[in-house]
Amino acid sequence: MVTEEDVRGLALALPATTEKTMYGTPAFYVRGKWFARMREEGDVLVLPVSAEEEKAGLIAAEPATFFTTPHYDGHAIVLVRLGAVDAGELRELLTEAWRLRAPRRLAAELDDHA
Repeated sequence: MVTEEDVRGLALALPATTEKTMYGTPAFYVRGKWFARMREEGDVLVLPVSAEEEKAGLIAAEPATFFTTPHYDGHAIVLVRLGAVDAGELRELLTEAWRLRAPRRLAAELDDHA
């Protein structure tokens, strides 16, 4: 099971990432735009995805890992249960969320170093 500390370590390893508080919980930003935040429960991560269709696909494919609440209806944001995701998948999810919010030039730099 991954933890909030795992999320923090993976998120802060991405270029130009900072940690701030959002709604009283840790959140991670790239150049001022949030790309991940812990929910109040402490074992759920909030992540943007590319489209509502991607969100629906994740939830349909892995409902034990991904879910939503009415608050996020109509938004391309998915909730991730940390107890149901492994570190490798978490790294991919955080990196993709980071890419969605990072400036293009910064995202291209990450690709150049991959």
